[in-house]
Amino acid sequence: MRCPRKSVGVSCLVAISVVGLFLCCSGCGGGGDGPERFDVSGKVTFDGNAVPAGQIVFEPDAEAGNSGPAGHATISEGAFNTAKDGRGTVGGPHIVRITGLSGPADSTGVKPLFREFQTKANLEKKASTANFDVPASAAQGMVISNEPPP
Repeated sequence: MRCPRKSVGVSCLVAISVVGLFLCCSGCGGGGDGPERFDVSGKVTFDGNAVPAGQIVFEPDAEAGNSGPAGHATISEGAFNTAKDGRGTVGGPHIVRITGLSGPADSTGVKPLFREFQTKANLEKKASTANFDVPASAAQGMVISNEPPP
């Protein structure tokens, strides 16, 4: 778009902005970065107690015919929310991987509570809630040392 030299100013900038906005909004469709995602929130407990900190990952279960990008969220004080601190899921059958820590990762003296725990869940194709309880057996055989790694 060419603006005449004498009229360069507000009207020309408005015209360019409108054309730019139209091009950005028209896009290629589908929301931009892949399949539709749905937010999941909920609670994570370990042996009945809230997991202080950690990560939850939702991986579509290919063996059950599901595909798409993984979703994830940070666990804080036993709660997670992909809308707040993460990325939503594609819904359907998922493999859920959970890691738990004794406190925030940026704190000193933080220890893992259990080995990475894995379970399956069929997540809704809409915003939903899902709660997970990691059994005490997930920590069996763990040796947690106060020594720094070599």
